[in-house]
This record gives sequence, structure tokens and C-alpha cells, in this order.
Amino acid sequence: MSGIGDAAGAVDQAVIGTLAAAGVATVYEATGRRGLIDADLAQIVPGTRVAGPARTVLCGQDDNRAVHEAMTRLRPGEVLVLTMPRPAPVALVGELLATQAKVAGAVGLLVDAAVRDVDELRELGLPIWARWTRVRGAAKRERGDLDVPVRVGGATVGPGDVVVLDADGAVVVPRGGAADAAAATNARIERETSLRARLEAGEYSYDLHGMRAEDERAG
Repeated sequence: MSGIGDAAGAVDQAVIGTLAAAGVATVYEATGRRGLIDADLAQIVPGTRVAGPARTVLCGQDDNRAVHEAMTRLRPGEVLVLTMPRPAPVALVGELLATQAKVAGAVGLLVDAAVRDVDELRELGLPIWARWTRVRGAAKRERGDLDVPVRVGGATVGPGDVVVLDADGAVVVPRGGAADAAAATNARIERETSLRARLEAGEYSYDLHGMRAEDERAG
């Protein structure tokens, strides 16, 4: 098993803050529509929005032993990303594991499987996104792999890559391109702010994006 050290220190916190504040849709569009985690994710704690470097876990199938080990490696500011070889409605996380993650300083969990103890998780308040909520428990036999690239919703998430999560879902930004992604995100926000002012003044996106002129030229 490889280690990534203190993944939270790999990307500047200002960069992470920019991506978190912008949210999934803006980051996705600003980065050329790359990195979408294309999966149906339930936002367990409504109204939450986070970003942070990924602490990745590839569990054994229907097994969460690796999640218990991952708790000993979590660092403040990280997003814990939990996967299996095949997504399945098996609960990899419940209240007690989520409590450990919160104590360790994780900013959120992305679970490509199920969670349970939903009422307790909401009371705990740690932001969590999961494919399912199911009571079916996991085994604890296979050690799995920590701090390895994993696949979630068609996207590859590497250790230390920045994962952004909100009500729209999730997007991943490679750690080496995070600063450029933040700059592109800021530029998009500036453009959208200007566009919003013009729309509020009564103009139309049909005109501002040049679609009317294109249609008129086409007859």
C-alpha cells in the first residue's frame, strides 16, 4: 500500500477554498467539462458544500475493513473517497465510522456504496454523499488498498486530487492542475457576474450568446 503523506498540504488552501465556494457546476464548466463524477449521489446532510484533497480507499467487495484502517490515515481537510470493485448497496459507513472521520478532521465523505444510520449522520453534521442508504452491513475480511487511484462514476480520483461536492453532485480536479482550475473558475465567475447583471437589466441570453444572430444568418 502506498502512502500520500499529508495530502491536505499538497494543494494550496486558497485554491481549495476557491473551488469549494464556486461549486460543482461552475468548476466543471470552467475546467472544460472534465472530471465529472457521473453517478446518482444522495446528499446525506442537506445544504452542504465542500472541497478537499482525496484520501482514497478501494475496499474489498462488500467489505469495509479498509475503511477502518483509513481512519488512522485521515488528515484534517481531506475528503474520504470510498469505493469497491463494483458499486453495491452495502453500507460501508455508519454513525461510528463517520464519528471517527469527523474527529480526524475530514471535511466530507464520498461513498460509492451505501451508508446507514442516516438520522444520526445528519445529526453529526459531517457532509456525506453516497449512492445508496441501506442497512445491509459489510464484512471485515479483506484489507483492500489505501491511497491508490480509484474509479467513481466514470472518473478517476487519485490520492490528493481535489474533490468538490455539493447539491449538484461531485467533480474531481487533478492535484497538479488545481491552481489552473481555480484561476479558470475565478474567470468564469467574473464572466457570469457580468452576464447576470445584463440579464437582470432585461437582456436575453439568446442575444448575449449570439444565437439570434446565428439563426438570422441561417435564415
